[in-house]
Amino acid sequence: MNKESYIKDAEESILHTYNRFPVVFDHGEGVYLYDTDGKEYLDFAAGIAVQAFGYHNEEYGEALKAQVDKLMHTSNLYYNEPIIRAAKRALKASRMDRVFFTNSGTEAIEGAIKAAKKYAFTRDSHAGHEIIAMNGSFHGRSIGALSVTGNAHYQEPFEPLMPGVHFAEYNDLDSVKALINEKTCAIILETVQGEGGIYPAKKDFLEGIRALCDEHDILLILDEIQCGMGRTGEMFAWQHYGVKPDIMTSAKALGCGVPVGAFFLTERVAQKSLAPGDHGTTYGGNPFVGAAVDKVLEMMEREDITGHVKEIAPYLEQKLDELVEKYDFLTARRGMGLMQGVVCEKPVGQIAAKALDKGLVVITAGADVLRLVPPLVIGKEHVDEMAAKLDAVMAEL
Repeated sequence: MNKESYIKDAEESILHTYNRFPVVFDHGEGVYLYDTDGKEYLDFAAGIAVQAFGYHNEEYGEALKAQVDKLMHTSNLYYNEPIIRAAKRALKASRMDRVFFTNSGTEAIEGAIKAAKKYAFTRDSHAGHEIIAMNGSFHGRSIGALSVTGNAHYQEPFEPLMPGVHFAEYNDLDSVKALINEKTCAIILETVQGEGGIYPAKKDFLEGIRALCDEHDILLILDEIQCGMGRTGEMFAWQHYGVKPDIMTSAKALGCGVPVGAFFLTERVAQKSLAPGDHGTTYGGNPFVGAAVDKVLEMMEREDITGHVKEIAPYLEQKLDELVEKYDFLTARRGMGLMQGVVCEKPVGQIAAKALDKGLVVITAGADVLRLVPPLVIGKEHVDEMAAKLDAVMAEL
């Protein structure tokens, strides 16, 4: 079938919850994608920060094939070896104490919320606790995750949401202080806001929230679903700040394409929160995803992915800064590591579409930010190619 036939079939059969670009990807190789017509695309989106090693990584693929031939699922009523190995590696990378594997980032957020509420219930012997979240945040699309997502556009059609959530201003510590009361059990935020426009937390803001949490016995939940797994130059972005969370969520590059998420807890929180019967999952932590997580973390450590990100990120920043200086409708660049955003006064959706025509995959964040979250294995030659293609797009505008 040709591209138009594929798209027609999709529009007739798949629920229309995405306005997709008119391309049908067929396969990938390295940091490039290829559509059903054979056209090549340089990928600076990585499946929304998922494909850390790019595409068709032989070692990763062989590990998954071997596990498919061995055992894919047994349920959490029994132990399995791959997820135990994965858990040990994940705890080493995260510097946390306990982990629960989910099927997605949204499910990881749900688990984190439940853990925080149960911790407070155990402490106080009553329910009715509240959570402070951030305006401009994005944590997922389930009812619980939407409830702590600070964007009315996502929330309004699905109200009433989970009660007891109050929103502060990101990077404004006074706005957080003003919301704390005796019912507050947790403060949740992204260490680097993603969908909201690529905003890294300020150091004094994160340190101030940690101090408030310690003072009031409030749990700090850091959402590292997009900014974690090496993307900022540390395995998790909070490690730049030295501000350790009580609960942390992860997903995306954790499985490099295999659907898996996780939430992590300190031992203190684990011992006083979720107990047998409080939480569960049928598929989460099965042998197949365990093999994926185990191999991803093994490769990231062995190949020093964080070191490579630290090396290549300044070059990416330089090239983006040059574009911002060249075009007056590009007003700023911000981000950390290989999670970068360029603020644009022209329609960013139009820019992403024009880039796709030129064989470059980029995505957007918020209403005015062009988002670049490429595979973590890109080289300078890929940055140069991206900059040239993006320059051509900007020149046409």
